Order: sequence, then C-alpha cells, then structure tokens
Amino acid sequence: MADISIIGAGSWGTALAVLLHKNGHKVTVWSIMESEIEMLTKEREHKDKLPGVKLPEDMVFTTDLEAAVTGRDVLVLAVPSPYTRSTSRSMKPFVKEGQIIVNVAKGIEEKTLLTLSQIIEEEIPQAEVAVLSGPSHAEEVGKGIPTTIVVGAAKKATAEYLQNIFMNEVFRVYISPDVLGIELGAALKNVVALAAGIADGLGCGDNTKAALITRGIAEIARLGLAMGGRIETFSGLTGIGDLIVTCASMHSRNRRAGILIGKGYTMEQAMDEVKMVVEGVYSAKAAMGLAQKYDVQLPIIEQVNAVLFDGMPVDEAVKNLMLRDKKIENPLIPWS
Repeated sequence: MADISIIGAGSWGTALAVLLHKNGHKVTVWSIMESEIEMLTKEREHKDKLPGVKLPEDMVFTTDLEAAVTGRDVLVLAVPSPYTRSTSRSMKPFVKEGQIIVNVAKGIEEKTLLTLSQIIEEEIPQAEVAVLSGPSHAEEVGKGIPTTIVVGAAKKATAEYLQNIFMNEVFRVYISPDVLGIELGAALKNVVALAAGIADGLGCGDNTKAALITRGIAEIARLGLAMGGRIETFSGLTGIGDLIVTCASMHSRNRRAGILIGKGYTMEQAMDEVKMVVEGVYSAKAAMGLAQKYDVQLPIIEQVNAVLFDGMPVDEAVKNLMLRDKKIENPLIPWS
C-alpha cells in the first residue's frame, strides 16, 4: 500500500483518487478551495464535476498543503495547467529529495513554452517527476469503465513502480521513457479538439472530423519530432489515441467549447458556458510559439489561434485550410 496525495480536486483528480483507493492505497485529496473540501467531506461526492461517483468514507480531504505533501510516497499533481507553476512553487518547501510527483494535467506554458513536467522540475528540482496521460475521460474512469493510459518517466524503475500503483482490471497502464512526446501529444490534441468542435458547431460532418484528426496528428507529430519526441509516441495512446477521444466525445470540454464557438459564441462566452478550464485555449498560443521556434508549420493550430484571438470568422478559417497550397500527403513516400 502506498500513501498518496492528490493535489487538485477537480474531476480528473477525484476520479484518480477513487481509482487509487480501490487499488488499496491510502488517499488524501487536497484543494485550495475550502468550499470544495467541505462539499467532498460532507457529500462524499463531487456534485459539480463528477456526479454519481461516490467517495469512500476513509478518504481524507484537506486544504492544508503541507499536510497533504509531507511524507507521501507519491504526489499526483492534478491542478489545471494554468496553476501548475504556482501550485508547484507552494509545494516546494514540503517536498523531500526524490519524492515522486506525477503530473496528470495537460498543457504548455505560454510565456516560457515549457511543458508541465518541465515547470515542475524548475520549481521543485528535488522531486522526481513523471507524467500520466492517454485517452481517459474522468467521467468514465470514475465509473470503472475500461481505460488504457501511459506513464512516462526518465527512470524505468519509477515508471514500473507507478504502473503497479495505478494498474488494475479496468485501468491498464503502459510505460514509456518519452516524457516530452507524451506531454506534447497531451497538450496539442486539446487545440485540435477545439477545431473539431468548431467544425461540429458549423454543422460539418464525419468527413471533416476524420480530416481534422488525421491532419491534426500529422501537425502534432511534426512539431514533436522537431523537439525530440518519438514518432512511436504520436502513433500511440498519448498521440492519436488521446486525439481521437478528445475530438469525438462530448465529455471533452475542448470539443464542447469548440462547438459553441462554431455556433457563434466568443471564446470567453464558450469558456463561461463550459464552466471548466478549457486547456486548449491556454495551449494554442504556446503551440504557435513552439512552431516559430522550431520552424514547423501547424496550419490547423494556426487557424484555431486566428479564430480565438484575432476575431477570424470560423467559416473563413475553414476556407483557409481547404484552399492552402497543394501538397503531397507524405513526402517521404517516393514516386516509382
């Protein structure tokens, strides 16, 4: 049995808390919001973000960050990506040398262009940082619906340790050393999912969705390879797998926000309507910053940025994509 704290009591953090408790581990859940902790303690259910998933009586909920961090075997960092740096900075005084932190949020920091694990390593250099990602909606994990994910870590022993902690009969865990590739796939698929949602809001069909998924993973892989990620990662669970589920499911807050934007909502109106952090909005500008830094073309992500931040009409963005210069689908395949 491991002693584990979940830092962040949103839908994903709560779902993982339930999973880890079922695996026999001691689980503490931390939130900065007293009202959230009071609700979880009293109701034994996250009424707002994970309704219908009951929380066990012996699960501990707290707003005391020092108590949540100190002496734990594993810390699961599950705060939304815009709060990764500030939360890591607050955790630092209580993290011991070599303590394992598993980041489960998805995003890229706009100002620095760092992945979330890089932010954690910068703020808490004494920690050993790993990531957990894949096609895994909290609503389904919380209900025990079969799910498969990947744990990434620099050390194989750390990845195997976490694999044993998280894995059970409904939650299959693979391991990988490609932490960068995992995080890039996780962050950039949210931007493509916004595009997929916009297409849905416009009334486009399955042809359009398939095109966005296929060309979207091409963009993600193009940038990822330029940055040092592995092509195998982008063709796996944390690449094409996560992209498919995020573009296709109504559980996806990014797709839901995109649908509203496609119907004429502004970015701000769509985020207010979804009532959750829409990670793709925060990663979109960072993705373009990385594209410029590594001289990589990201046409879908570029048009998403134009819609979100430059006021471009969505139908014009679609036209821009469809009428781009003629291309060969895969220039690596030679003509006979």
